[in-house]
Amino acid sequence: RAFWGWLNAAFNKVDYERIEAVGPDRAAAEWLLRCGALVRYQGSHKWQQDYNGLPTGPLGKYKIEAINATDSCIMYRGFDYLDGLEHVIEIKLQKCIYIQDQCLQRLSETTNLQKSLLQLKIISCGNVTDKGIIALHKLTNLEYLYLSDLPGIRQKETTVHILQQALPNLELELDLE
Repeated sequence: RAFWGWLNAAFNKVDYERIEAVGPDRAAAEWLLRCGALVRYQGSHKWQQDYNGLPTGPLGKYKIEAINATDSCIMYRGFDYLDGLEHVIEIKLQKCIYIQDQCLQRLSETTNLQKSLLQLKIISCGNVTDKGIIALHKLTNLEYLYLSDLPGIRQKETTVHILQQALPNLELELDLE
């Protein structure tokens, strides 16, 4: 178990030289796929899941539009890869054992995501609490938030109220006990 934790931490280590060399979208795609997530590029309806099949082309040609991190090992340590992404409109975090409040806080403080992110789904991430969900209030353009199977959410009504006050245009869908 410790070995996998170490390996996942290694997969999440940010390579700033790589971001500089290949651009933020390519570097982020490499990180996400290495960790078991999927990406979808602007203008495509197909999810990219094969690391070795990552498209090549001129720097900046492929822009990440959506991230599906279901069952992935992404963790806070790798979130610097998100900083340069300007076109991400949709993120799904499902069964991500390393996603916790600190990650959602970091996500919501990412300037580009504050502008671009429209849809966010957080499902079966056991380390997420009310604090992490409330931190999402900085995603001012968020239109849709789906929350499901989050046992760490203890004050559902209060959390929902705070989010709705901060984001009056947010469509909030809950499937919480």
